[in-house]
Amino acid sequence: MIERLRMSLRRLPIKWKLMLGATALIFLIFSSYNLSQYVVLKQWMMKQEKDQIQVNMIQLEDYFHEKLNRAETLQMTDSRSYLEKIIGKNQLIRIIDKEGTAQLTVTNHFNESWVSPKPIHSPELFDITYQQEHILIYRSPLITSGFVGTIELASNLETFDHFSQTILWVMLIGGVLAIFISGIGGLAIARQFMHPIRTLASTMLSVKENGLKERVVQIENGDELSSLAKLFNELMNQLEASFRQQKQFVEDASHELRTPITILEGHLSLLDRWGKSDPVVLDESLSASLQETRRLKGIVQELLTLTKAESQFSYENRDPILLEPIIHETIKRLELLHPDFAFKVNLEKIKGVFLSINPLHVEQILLIVLDNAVKYTTDDKRINIEGIRLENEVQITIMDYGIGIPQEELTYIFDRFYRVDKARSRELAGTGLGLSIAKRLMNNHQGEITVSSQEKVGTKVSLRFPIS
Repeated sequence: MIERLRMSLRRLPIKWKLMLGATALIFLIFSSYNLSQYVVLKQWMMKQEKDQIQVNMIQLEDYFHEKLNRAETLQMTDSRSYLEKIIGKNQLIRIIDKEGTAQLTVTNHFNESWVSPKPIHSPELFDITYQQEHILIYRSPLITSGFVGTIELASNLETFDHFSQTILWVMLIGGVLAIFISGIGGLAIARQFMHPIRTLASTMLSVKENGLKERVVQIENGDELSSLAKLFNELMNQLEASFRQQKQFVEDASHELRTPITILEGHLSLLDRWGKSDPVVLDESLSASLQETRRLKGIVQELLTLTKAESQFSYENRDPILLEPIIHETIKRLELLHPDFAFKVNLEKIKGVFLSINPLHVEQILLIVLDNAVKYTTDDKRINIEGIRLENEVQITIMDYGIGIPQEELTYIFDRFYRVDKARSRELAGTGLGLSIAKRLMNNHQGEITVSSQEKVGTKVSLRFPIS
């Protein structure tokens, strides 16, 4: 039964769980407070009753001691008159001798049969229940030179019990109201709490049905749910940008691969028709096919390099390497390939600088940047390479004096397959993947690559690496 109830509670919606939890918590707090208040109040009222009956007993003892010390016998008429004046409502005053025989009895709305006479030798104060009557009894010995007996003072706690029951009923009714009010309050709190969650769920459903453009309406609560909604929107922005970039990548890759494949298909068809017997056509088609095959191979190789770079988000800690010799070796290789270019190198400020980085990646980044500098420089064939050491970084600056990049194009140059002048770039056999690969490799090593350029003036690329 308990297990079934537990499973039923687990299946409840969060709104009802919150409501029941809030209701139970508020009811427990209210009940604990009321119960403790009732117990303390009842004990205080009982103490007041006992204090009052003790005060009355002291008055009676003083009176009878004075009376019996002046007379040898108890004067019933005078004593009765006095007792009738001081007795309270629902009380009994009785004087008994040492054998337990009542000598004087005065009552006020009190049945003397409720309390049996009992002689005692020491004071006693207690309460009893007799036929649904709650009675407080105080007995005290009365000993003088002419009399030995007991004073009995009894009080019916009817008023006390009625007041206690009234308080108890008020608290019970208040407890029921507390359950009702706490239930409504818990439901309101749960609804308020669930509103952002329902908004998130609705937005997720819209994303599932309508695509990645849906966003959560901004929740201005300033709490964790507001942060969650903001995080969700940021995540959706990243996902949308990623899917858009992926779509662009597929479209660009399809376009880039379609061109050499189409050319290959055309030349193979040409060979099939006439190239078998025409040496000129055969040589021309084979040469063009080999060129397009190399181009196709280059595109595929760069795509694989980019995919590998994007899949490696972190690298193992490597032994630090000296940066300056790697740069010099890379520039020497380019000088052999491009003897008509003047490479001005200034790396004095970074001598002795160590980096925790794969040396092959450093070479690949430098070759991409320097190859672009060579490729897009026509007249002033100077390329400056300078290294400087910052506080916690080393910066390599590569400056060329080529055709430059328009300002509106700078934000797109790291996108895959993006080329500033597509017609001109195709003549130069570019794929538009180089800078994408360089940026990804820099990011993987916590580095940064920035580009500034001015048309017909030149381009400046800055590479920043964290120092080991």
